[in-house]
Amino acid sequence: MDHGTTGVSFSIIDDKITHFKISREDSSSGKVSAIEELKKRVDFDSIDIMAITYAMGDALNAVTPIKKVKDRGILSMKGAGKVTGGGTAVYDEIKNSGIPTVVIPGIHKLTPCLDERFKAAYSHHASSEKVSICYNAFLETGFKNMIVSDISSNSVSILIEDGIIKGAVDACLGAMGIMHGPLDLKMLRDIDEGLKTANECFSRAGAVKIADINEKVSKMRDKLIQNYLDRDEKAKLAFETMIMTIVMEIYGLAGIVKKVDGIVLTGSTGSMQEPIDVFGAIKKEVEDIAPVIRIGERSGSLGSAQIARAVFEGKNDILGIPVLK
Repeated sequence: MDHGTTGVSFSIIDDKITHFKISREDSSSGKVSAIEELKKRVDFDSIDIMAITYAMGDALNAVTPIKKVKDRGILSMKGAGKVTGGGTAVYDEIKNSGIPTVVIPGIHKLTPCLDERFKAAYSHHASSEKVSICYNAFLETGFKNMIVSDISSNSVSILIEDGIIKGAVDACLGAMGIMHGPLDLKMLRDIDEGLKTANECFSRAGAVKIADINEKVSKMRDKLIQNYLDRDEKAKLAFETMIMTIVMEIYGLAGIVKKVDGIVLTGSTGSMQEPIDVFGAIKKEVEDIAPVIRIGERSGSLGSAQIARAVFEGKNDILGIPVLK
């Protein structure tokens, strides 16, 4: 299970791979039950194990059995983007279901495998679904030294060396996504003057800021794309600026390592080729560094399922992150 910005995605690994998604609004309102949706697609009693992500995952340093997790594995929900309660409802349903479940941690200053310089520089690097995305990328590509850029509502790039996560640049620090982005000087002044909270600024610091779009979270991406297709100049500049910041971030990470086997782009926007070829635009700018590969936007939930399988089979770590028995 991948707890994303607009919904909660599931992947089931059986004889075939099954995917489905629940909107956060539907789960928070009680209209949809995660457990009932699972039962429609898989024999409930046949589930060996689940792996789930939840928000920042910043109170966990290891892949941890859900029974040992306090406060859903997070330090705080403040400053974490828009909160709807949808992911919380799904987490609690699964915890109470009796399914053997592990919770995947985020990447932060207490993550043991990180380069000490990244730990010193940043308190938080990436939320927990980025670990799932990286594991899926690792299995899909075979790259041991890579940069994984997940581009959707936010953009986060993760550095992997020798098959171990060494660092990452979080959305509030580096590149823009569709909704979220880094806090610039004007936003810091707005926060100091009490005009906006830091979270309000962060939640609208991405491409939508440039395109001047105010919509529900679930509709922002579609509105931005439609404006672009309608030849709106602000939307065009928004995509071009977002892509520029992503290219800067990838080059920044590539500049501090000895070797990059490949660059992996994913997420609903990073993997997009139609109706706007965001993947192609970024690939063109960074392919001099290393081969650029695209993996699908389901990489978060699929990577979570692959982590579940690895834990069930007895693996002791996931890309350097320990597995707590």
